Amino acid sequence: MKDEIKMEVIEKSAEGLDRKFQVKVSAEELDKKLVAKLEEVKGRVHLKGFRKGKAPVAHLKKLYGKGMMGEIIQDIVTETSQKAFSERDLQPATTPRPELISKIDDVIEGKADLEYDLQAEILPTFEPMDVSTLKLTRPVAEVPESDVDEALAKIAEQQVSYKERGKTAKAKEKDQVLIDFVGKVDGEEFEGGKGEGFELVLGSGQFIGGFEDQLIGAKAGDDVEVKVTFPEEYHAKNLAGKDAVFDVHVQEVRAPEEPAIDDELAKKVGLESLDDLKKRIKERIEGDYKDLSRSHLKRSLLDKLDEAHDFELPQGMVNAEFEQIWRQVESTERDEEDKDKSDEELKEEYRKIAERRVRLGLVLAEIGKRAEVKVPSQELQQAVQRQAIQEAQYMQMQGQNISPQEVLQFYQKNPQALEQVRAPLFEEKVVDYIIERAEVKDKTVSKDKLMEEPDGVDL
Repeated sequence: MKDEIKMEVIEKSAEGLDRKFQVKVSAEELDKKLVAKLEEVKGRVHLKGFRKGKAPVAHLKKLYGKGMMGEIIQDIVTETSQKAFSERDLQPATTPRPELISKIDDVIEGKADLEYDLQAEILPTFEPMDVSTLKLTRPVAEVPESDVDEALAKIAEQQVSYKERGKTAKAKEKDQVLIDFVGKVDGEEFEGGKGEGFELVLGSGQFIGGFEDQLIGAKAGDDVEVKVTFPEEYHAKNLAGKDAVFDVHVQEVRAPEEPAIDDELAKKVGLESLDDLKKRIKERIEGDYKDLSRSHLKRSLLDKLDEAHDFELPQGMVNAEFEQIWRQVESTERDEEDKDKSDEELKEEYRKIAERRVRLGLVLAEIGKRAEVKVPSQELQQAVQRQAIQEAQYMQMQGQNISPQEVLQFYQKNPQALEQVRAPLFEEKVVDYIIERAEVKDKTVSKDKLMEEPDGVDL
């Protein structure tokens, strides 16, 4: 069993959530740790004149003491920092900041005690509201038949087939053309700009803007010179913003033939009948509506939790949340509502949002802690695997050769990264816990009302 570190802790200040301690670990305690470490490793040390594992600790201390003491001090600062708070039932809201008082060289040489100041904000203590007293309204809507019919039409469109038009027929929007093409920039062919026997549906947006429009009116056997300009943000940097000319040969022009909405359409997508297909579509839409209902209910729940709690917030957490929000604001174009506002006005608004998010995060965490809400390890593992696949795919698109397994290993070795995946899962489970105990009444609303963005600010 690991020996506990003996230390002296003096509380220097306690203002609001700020705490400052002075921690002292004696030179004798440090030496004790050093000797224990040397005893632990001496069996692996080969020294001239000594049999393996038989070199005296005093001799090892002369050879390796200074280097090893630096590591020991680092470990001790970490351990004593945590202990100073845990012994007082305090939980740091931010990483404790140690500031050395002793001269480090003297401490390493065993001439001085290790003394340092330790400063951090702590998490506030508060009594969360009784969630069984909450009264909430959940908006719900019936799925209109028009939604089912619209979805059926889209499925039929996806199952469309194409039949060759006459040789003199001119291509129209939604027609499919069978083409060969060669693209050139400044008279030179470029990589990826050539294709043969390519089936292109006009108006589908598969090709660069303006390309498909210039093939409308073309007939089988026509040669068309298509002129386009690649967008400035085009993924291939060597083509971004460049003018290009495509020599296109049209082999065939084909007309779309959408299948009838009947049992045969259902069989094409793997179902028995049209009624079965309609049922599946309706269930899927009902699932979407249920998610929207929950979003409105959750927003209402968070608003009520925010209104019911008022306590001092750790400013380090608020600042970190605000900085994250503000980086997002600066990286995106401002909407109409914010265009005429100054940075100062916007910062004030977004700081309030940051404060709300921190407050709600602490409230949900405390409710979840008291209710012993857990995220099952299997559920967390599945979420990590999904995240690893998504991140690997994104990195591969950026030209980085990385596998999902490598990303997965990163999460497994980094508790903070793993916590970023666990946190939203935990939040949803706490929200479910509260909803189950609150008084929730359903209110029928229109589809359009349900589709509206929930009012207020989410987490």
